[in-house]
Amino acid sequence: MRIRDTGDLWWKNAVVYCLDVETYLDWDDDGVGDFPGLLQRIDHLADLGVTCLWLMPFYPTADLDDGYDVTDFLGVDPRLGDVGDVVELVRTARDRGIRVVVDLVVNHTSDRHPWFRSARRSTSSPYRDFYVWRRDEPPSTKDQVVFPDEEDGIWTLDDATGEWYRHRFYSHQPDLNTANPAVRDAIAKTIGFWLELGIAGFRVDAVPFALSDVASRPGDDIDDPHDFLRTLRAFVSRRSGEAVLMGEVNLPYEDQARYFGDATPGDGESSTEVSELTLQFDFNAMQAMYLSLARADTGPLATALRSRPAIPRDAQWATFVRNHDELTLDKLTPAERQEVFDAFGPEESMQLYGRGLRRRLPPMLDGDPRRVRMVYSLLFSLPGTPVLYYGEEIGMGENLDAHGRLAVRTPMQWSPERHGGFSRAPARRFPTPLPGDGWAPEHVNVADQRRDPDSLLSFVRLLTHRYRECPELGWGTPEVLDQPEAAVLAQRTTWQEASMVTVHNLSPDPVVVELSLGDLPQGTRLVDLLGHEDCEPGADGEAQVRLDGYGFRWLRVEEPGLRRLL
Repeated sequence: MRIRDTGDLWWKNAVVYCLDVETYLDWDDDGVGDFPGLLQRIDHLADLGVTCLWLMPFYPTADLDDGYDVTDFLGVDPRLGDVGDVVELVRTARDRGIRVVVDLVVNHTSDRHPWFRSARRSTSSPYRDFYVWRRDEPPSTKDQVVFPDEEDGIWTLDDATGEWYRHRFYSHQPDLNTANPAVRDAIAKTIGFWLELGIAGFRVDAVPFALSDVASRPGDDIDDPHDFLRTLRAFVSRRSGEAVLMGEVNLPYEDQARYFGDATPGDGESSTEVSELTLQFDFNAMQAMYLSLARADTGPLATALRSRPAIPRDAQWATFVRNHDELTLDKLTPAERQEVFDAFGPEESMQLYGRGLRRRLPPMLDGDPRRVRMVYSLLFSLPGTPVLYYGEEIGMGENLDAHGRLAVRTPMQWSPERHGGFSRAPARRFPTPLPGDGWAPEHVNVADQRRDPDSLLSFVRLLTHRYRECPELGWGTPEVLDQPEAAVLAQRTTWQEASMVTVHNLSPDPVVVELSLGDLPQGTRLVDLLGHEDCEPGADGEAQVRLDGYGFRWLRVEEPGLRRLL
């Protein structure tokens, strides 16, 4: 196995950790997290096994959409620090083996951005064409709204000029017109600026929306919207050979595959290099996973994994359990979505936009530690690059009293002290309120779990380290194994001579799983990487694997003569 290959495409087996600077640690005690605070916790991330830190927007903002309403793409919100603090973070993180990726918000700006302020003053403004306008009154667009509880349509009348501007998200976030070459140049300038400061790539927000206007009018210098994405990919590669574009593309698999670039269908992979996005979040498998959890039946997840399309060789799926938005279930049928609602969010206050949940995983699973650990073991064993959302490593809960998606964006809980060690400022100054009841900091925090070898934090640390020791999980060709237990997902992932079998039980009932692994050399063992129960397959490759209720096993296929560390 050529371990050296894993250093070339670092994202193939990275451990990604997403956080919002303003909710991580407040170092100057003004009530808002900041870069100096994050810097003080970089060793927590290094100890956890994180190799890639994804920062949610930290740019100057009107702060009406948790930072996604940007007023300056080339700056830092003064509440959080300055550009020098970003440089210090990047340098210190690199010293710990952690690359830093930042959010790239290219679909819209804040309506307080200087571009839009100029654009709305006059139809002859040089920035007028940076946005999308129409003179005639639009028809009803209620069915096109991303946030149906917040907006009635995607067009708003601007009184100053008597024209309507488009906003697919909030009315205070006018859409950028990516059909305008000047806008595309501004996006490239933004990318170039942050790459020059040592950023290792970008999580690209709402990619399909950002491409919607490219090549939309006669005379545009781009014929296909994906040409723009290919141009950005080429620009990033010229400026930094190792930088990634990690895209938010919530589409069916057949549509999602296009955003990686051209791929030659084959045995689960392609011989081509990435020409568009380097990684894409696997929303389809995530939603299928929750349906499988609700049913205690792995059928939906197994079907999703088998349906993954061929992707370029150097591309990767980003797998996740939770992110900063609502837990969207939009790819499920209404009946399937209701099953998940009934299981994990039966109260209306737990649901959002009629399509998702605003809850974190542990409360959804009633705090059952067996089930929570099984799900995170499943996450790290799925073929792809795992992405953790801050607080998942300690099992943080949500605060349903917070507005909308802010329920899962509460301050990080560092200690059992007042305010969870997040800040010494009055709680009224915090971006969001802390969770209460059994999920309050006195019950869930980093300090207590760091000293407990049986804590969730210790377990997630074990998973990250085992995952990094098993590059086949990021690089290999996955196979969902046939076996008779509906509640069990068995996978085998192979890369070169390295091979892993992972088995997860979604049911509370113990089970013995019969696996058929094909021809194996005599003396082959299945080495348990998370416990001490190795298996000896028979001469015909048959193996019996015992699982507790909500049990899981990571079994390395260890053939005689291999020299891997066990």
